[in-house]
Amino acid sequence: MTSSTNEIPNVPLRGGTAIPQLGFGVFQVPPEDTADVVVRALRAGYRHIDTAAAYRNEAGVGQGVRAAGVQRDEVFITTKCPNDEHGYDRATRALKGSLARLEMEHVDLYLIHWPVPAHDRYVETWQAFIDLQQQGLAREIGVSNFQPAHLERLIRETGVTPAVNQVELHPYLQQAALRRVHDELGIVTEAYSPLAQGRALGEPAITAIAEAHRKTPAQVVIRWHLQLGNVVIPKSVTQARIEENRDVFDFALSDDEMAAIEALDAGDRIGGDPDTFIRP
Repeated sequence: MTSSTNEIPNVPLRGGTAIPQLGFGVFQVPPEDTADVVVRALRAGYRHIDTAAAYRNEAGVGQGVRAAGVQRDEVFITTKCPNDEHGYDRATRALKGSLARLEMEHVDLYLIHWPVPAHDRYVETWQAFIDLQQQGLAREIGVSNFQPAHLERLIRETGVTPAVNQVELHPYLQQAALRRVHDELGIVTEAYSPLAQGRALGEPAITAIAEAHRKTPAQVVIRWHLQLGNVVIPKSVTQARIEENRDVFDFALSDDEMAAIEALDAGDRIGGDPDTFIRP
């Protein structure tokens, strides 16, 4: 990666495709607003949109892609199988339902949204994913919120390694041990809630770095993710912030600045615990 270009780097995935390292998330974007927000994100230069069946805004994502006038093969689309659709047949129907709402023939990445170990159907669900990929309905398949034990079981019982694990990851929850497991297994780390839902932006260490680079705290945190090698999917509905979060390729953090952010890790989780979370 070079800091002198404004182009978004691509990260290679196991299935032979590549994912734009900086994407745009639509979690909690109201369905009626999603198409407009996606249009504005695409016009700002994003080419990676992350949604989920549970967000109930897949239709708006598809509408936004078409309204923006961007060719389908130029946009990387991720969606996710909800927790109440685990199991081979249900997961198969879930992806077909997502494709119908998106009005697309395939997604670029399909994720198991949560492992839901209490139901113990994530391996069966993963087998459906393997077959769906072979059918061309998902170019790449992966997981979200999986712990090392969940990953190891998937691989052991199916022989197929997820391309991506999308997890909560931000300065207060850096998941270093999990990222090491990903590196060992060849899994790409993707960070959601990358700004700790805004909580990290007033952190003195981060604001000091932002002042030194004449950047915003959000830009500093996104840059930190990129330099770690994470795929990162910030979300905003405000046009200025959509553009600001995209403008992170004209500066680089020093080793000392990276270390200052690393020192903020406290293991603080904002979202659900992957070992117990059940809700759809």
